[in-house]
Amino acid sequence: MAGACHSTAVEFQDVVRRRRMVRRYADRPVDPASVDRLLDNAVRAPNAGFTQGWAFLVLDTPRDITRFWESTSPAGEEEGRSAVTPNRWLDGMRTAPVVIVPMSDKGAYLDRYEEADKRPPDWPVPYWHMDTAMASLLILQTAVDEGLGACFFGVPGTRVKAFRSEFAVPEALTPIGAITVGHHTDDAGSPGSPARRPRRTDVVHRGRYRSPEA
Repeated sequence: MAGACHSTAVEFQDVVRRRRMVRRYADRPVDPASVDRLLDNAVRAPNAGFTQGWAFLVLDTPRDITRFWESTSPAGEEEGRSAVTPNRWLDGMRTAPVVIVPMSDKGAYLDRYEEADKRPPDWPVPYWHMDTAMASLLILQTAVDEGLGACFFGVPGTRVKAFRSEFAVPEALTPIGAITVGHHTDDAGSPGSPARRPRRTDVVHRGRYRSPEA
C-alpha cells in the first residue's frame, strides 16, 4: 500500500511540475474523450456547501472557436462585434482546437446558504469565483495528465456582454476566464512569464508573516 501511495504522489508531482500555460497548438484535433475527462475532473473541485455553482461552455468546432475570438477580442467595433486585430499572442491562441469557458453562478450560492442546513455566510471573498477557479485548475492539471497543453486567460470585461450575446449565456453566469486546450507544438509562440521572470522564493512564511525587506 505504501509503495502504491508513493507512486501516485510522484505522478502527481510530475503533473504539477509540467504544467505550463501553452500559447500555441499543433494542427491536430483533441480526442473528445480527453475533453470529457477534463470536465469530469473539473466538477470534482471543492465547492462551498456542495453548491456546484458553476457551468462550463465547451467550444470545439472551427465556427464556434471563431465566434469566441470575434466576440471576446478587445479591438475596434465592427457591426456590434469585435474586429480581431492580429498579434503574436492572439495568432498563437487561435490555433487551439478547444476553448472551455468556466462560469460562476453567484445566485446559486446565495440560494444554497438560505437552506436549513446552512448558516448565513460571512464570505471574505466571492466563493462562487473561488470554486470555479479551482475547477479551472483541475482542467489545467488534467490536460497535462492527458498529454495536452492548456492556457487560462481572462475575458476582457468590456467584451463580456458581446460574449453573452453570442452564446446565449444568461446574466446569472459570470465567465471567470477561458481555457484553450490542444496538442503541444515545437513552436512555442510568445514566451510565457516564467521565461522572463524568476520564480519567487520569498512567499512562504512560517509562524508569522515576515516582510521581504526585513
